[in-house]
Amino acid sequence: MLLELNDVLVEGAEKTVSMIIRDRQVACLTGGTPEMRSQLMLAMLGLTEVKSGFVSIDGEPLCQQNATTFRRMMAYVPSVLAADGEVTVYEPPTVQDVFNLKANRDVPISNGILAEEMKRTGASSEKARLLAVAVLRKCPVLLVDSPEAASTDYLRRLADEGHIVVVASDELTILGMADEIVEM
Repeated sequence: MLLELNDVLVEGAEKTVSMIIRDRQVACLTGGTPEMRSQLMLAMLGLTEVKSGFVSIDGEPLCQQNATTFRRMMAYVPSVLAADGEVTVYEPPTVQDVFNLKANRDVPISNGILAEEMKRTGASSEKARLLAVAVLRKCPVLLVDSPEAASTDYLRRLADEGHIVVVASDELTILGMADEIVEM
C-alpha cells in the first residue's frame, strides 16, 4: 500500500506538503502549529477540505465519492478528546463523535483485549485507550496526532508489522524513529 500527499494545502497553512509513504514506514509531520498538523491529518481522512493538491492511496485520489472507503482503511487517533459541550478555538472530536463512527462500532473489542492493547502502547490511560481502539480496528493506515514519547517503540513495531504510520509531533523521540520527516 502507498499513501501519497502531492502538494497538499489545507486551510490556514502557508505551504504545501508532499510525501510518499509505504507499508512498514513511519512518517512524522512536524513544524507549523499543532492545529495545522491536525488539519492535515483530517484532510487525509477526507474530513476537511484540501485547498490544492491531492491525497491518494495506491494512486487512487481521494474525492467525495470514495472518502468513506478511504476512512475504512485508516484509523485516526486525535491529540485529545474534548468533553461534550466544551468549546475551544480548535475543536477536537468529542468522545461521542468517536463512538458514533460506524467503523468503531462494527469492531468487536472486548474489555480484556482492549486492556491488553492499552498496556502495550506505553501511553497514559486516555491516549492509550484511543491508540488501542485505533489499532484494534486493524486498518492498514494509522494516523496518530501528538503521540506520547512513551509510545515510540509501540508505533515503530506497528510499522514493522506492515502498517503505514503517520504521526504529527515535534517530540525528538518520535522524530528519531520516523523513516520520513515532513516539515510543514
